[in-house]
Amino acid sequence: MKAGNHLKQVHLKHDEEEVRAVLRGALPAVDTEPPRDLWPAMLRRMEEAAPAARVPWYDWALAAGLATVVLFFPKVLLLFAYHL
Repeated sequence: MKAGNHLKQVHLKHDEEEVRAVLRGALPAVDTEPPRDLWPAMLRRMEEAAPAARVPWYDWALAAGLATVVLFFPKVLLLFAYHL
């Protein structure tokens, strides 16, 4: 039983090495380093695209309604916590 198991492992290892060799030959090497530092460009883009945060009136109304419900019915918090 051990000899059969060993032969199976050797065969699988050989197959794995063969697949790796074929993949390395088929796919080009990948350079994982960017050609330049990308952080300054990212900061500049974030500053340009970040408009002033505006909250619509209905969001304030929903928040006020939720606060009122929680104020009058504190056990509602358990209901909300259950659904998270």
